[in-house]
Amino acid sequence: MKLSHRQRLTLAWIGLALVGLALIWLLKPVLAPFIAAAVLAYALQPLVERLTRRRVPRVLAVALVEVGAVLVLLAIALLIVPILSKELPLLREQIPVLAQQANTHLAPWLKQFGIQVSLDVPSIKAFVLKYLDANLEDWLGTALSSARIGGSLLLTLVGNLVLLPVVVFYVLNDWPQLVERAWSLVPPRFREPVGGFLSECDQMLGQYLRGQLMVMAALAVFYSVGLALAGFDLALPIGVFTGLAVFIPYLGFGLGLLLALLAGVLQFASLYGVLAVAVVFGLGQLVEGFFLTPRLVGERIGLSPLMVIFALLAFGHLFGFVGVLIALPLSALGVVAWRRTRNAYLDSPLYQG
Repeated sequence: MKLSHRQRLTLAWIGLALVGLALIWLLKPVLAPFIAAAVLAYALQPLVERLTRRRVPRVLAVALVEVGAVLVLLAIALLIVPILSKELPLLREQIPVLAQQANTHLAPWLKQFGIQVSLDVPSIKAFVLKYLDANLEDWLGTALSSARIGGSLLLTLVGNLVLLPVVVFYVLNDWPQLVERAWSLVPPRFREPVGGFLSECDQMLGQYLRGQLMVMAALAVFYSVGLALAGFDLALPIGVFTGLAVFIPYLGFGLGLLLALLAGVLQFASLYGVLAVAVVFGLGQLVEGFFLTPRLVGERIGLSPLMVIFALLAFGHLFGFVGVLIALPLSALGVVAWRRTRNAYLDSPLYQG
């Protein structure tokens, strides 16, 4: 069967797309920082454009925006410091006590079901004193030893951390030229539909980012106030960290929940801490799942919860942690492509007969 020119062109584009996907999969360890840099540059680019419209030189605008973004990320990371400095001493004191209580109360209850549990409290106490009572020099020595053992992994991590801001700077600085070069590659007869598609994608991604920021801010306030009303000493850092970390779906919430449970168990040393965390985080999930995310994010990108989970697993498998970050934005682009393809199919003679 002889193929028409349009069919050959379509097959050629499909082949190029498959080759591109194969190259991305093979080079994913190398491409990960560049993909992350592209996502960050896209998110920061509107701020750079605002500054340049106010006659700020582009290089200076890029530098100011990137320094501001780095400071925000460092501030978020430093939220963990007061949590660790407060919890580690309590953890050192409470773990042997909790182990003894488990032997006293939990073991007899489990024995009724044929489960034999007996914790070696002296060994647990010795382990805690050895690893949680270390001073700064001991921790530093352990870190350096681990670095020597996993030198390749450490080198890769440090290299990516250094490379990421450099790539973001150059992408932001050359953004107009990059867009112009990419646009020049689009054939003139395709520029109108491609431009409409990209405009719709840009609008959807902008709505997604704005909606996600509003969800993060609202949850940060909710968790901070809820934990403070429950009497948590670390309500502010845990609440703010949990709210901001929900940008990483499921993983961020899980980490915040773990920190809150640890704080509740260690501070109150009773079931009250666990129940308080369950109530606050349960209400937070209800507010997020039934009000904030559907209103501010879900309705904007048109993804069902099942598709969100699939996208996170698929992109996480392909690109690791970076894949989790870009899963929902790229899925939003897929939604736009699917809508346009579906509308074209419904309007085509193939469907209408």
